Amino acid sequence: MFADRARIYVRSGKGGDGHVSFRREKYVPAGGPDGGDGGRGGDVIFEVDEGLNTLIDFRNVRKYRAEDGEPGGKRNCRGKDGRDVILKVPQGTVIKEAESGQVIVDMSGVNRRVVFLQGGRGGNGNQHYATSTMQAPKYAQPGQPAKELELLLELKVIADVGLVGFPNVGKSTFLSRVTNARPKIANYHFTTLNPNLGVVDLEGTKGFVIADIPGLIEGASEGVGLGHEFLRHIERTKVIIHIVDAAGTEGRDPVEDIHAINRELAAYNPEIARRPQVIAANKMDAVFDPEKDPVAAIRQVFEPRGIAVYPISAVSGQGVKELLYHVNEMLQGVSQEVTVFEQEYFPELSAFGASDEPYTVSYDQETGEYVVEGPRVEKMLGYTNLDSEKGFTFFQNFLKETGILKELEELGIEDGDTVRMYGLSFDYYK
Repeated sequence: MFADRARIYVRSGKGGDGHVSFRREKYVPAGGPDGGDGGRGGDVIFEVDEGLNTLIDFRNVRKYRAEDGEPGGKRNCRGKDGRDVILKVPQGTVIKEAESGQVIVDMSGVNRRVVFLQGGRGGNGNQHYATSTMQAPKYAQPGQPAKELELLLELKVIADVGLVGFPNVGKSTFLSRVTNARPKIANYHFTTLNPNLGVVDLEGTKGFVIADIPGLIEGASEGVGLGHEFLRHIERTKVIIHIVDAAGTEGRDPVEDIHAINRELAAYNPEIARRPQVIAANKMDAVFDPEKDPVAAIRQVFEPRGIAVYPISAVSGQGVKELLYHVNEMLQGVSQEVTVFEQEYFPELSAFGASDEPYTVSYDQETGEYVVEGPRVEKMLGYTNLDSEKGFTFFQNFLKETGILKELEELGIEDGDTVRMYGLSFDYYK
């Protein structure tokens, strides 16, 4: 069974809580704090596996959870880190946020291994909070929370050339002739229910990858028929071979067929319709009337638009080699970089932006620090990488937009004062 879409749930591991404990030894009546740190929660990692070509595994298992970090222990014992969960996907898998459909990461190009959701950091044990004025802290930092997302996985095959055309025009026969692919072939519509990939080896060239997209029909871009299920697979192609039944064996007009398919491509994605295209006028072996030249009518319409027309027979091999060498020349004139879909959704920035959870801003007289706490703040710290420029900028915007900075100023904070947030300390500068 071919599966090119799947919906799954992923969750990273929660960080282990820090521990509160004190040394209890003979002859040491006032031992200091010795609570250990919690372990880091496991990450959710996506990896490209060259041996996979479908998403069928994600149809059977839909929930994936990394292991939580273990809490710290006494005697400065650090909790064990949680195990990562590694999800292997075929090359070309696009990972989207399920509700919005926005792209998070495209597992193509250089994206071979991506740490998708980071596990929560373990909380600090109470040993970290001992000061000259507070020698017996009874507070330990909780582990940062887990992150979770509903995801939509979509496989968009990576091929140089895409075959399009109405059902039963000979695409599968063509693919089987020019590559080592062996698609199912029969004389009825929708024989091809899966995208088929094959490698074209041409003497004197490096060859190219070609994909047979299941037959399109009018209305496919709106969900009619089966073709719309596979239109996504031509989004990465650089050149399109438009195969048409030039002989009109089913009574259709080849010129109108080409127009109809191009309209569907434009309706689905206008960018695809603008890709370089060549027309393969197939089934020339079925043209028995010597006075009839269906190719001339096709050329009259499309060659003035810069679209070459090649008469071929996928059955006999007539004109196929000439077509392939022309396609190879077309590929030399376009960018060879794999189309990689840009990120549109940022989990670390979107996870809690609309949250209305409470927070508190106060001044700790004992330590001389300003303290910001609350579930919203804790969640923010768990989702944000403060070591990155993007993450720190988001952190600053968060403080401003939530009104935390305003409340700190109302409490009288000045440049150089310390702000503490769940064991993390920051110097304030306006």
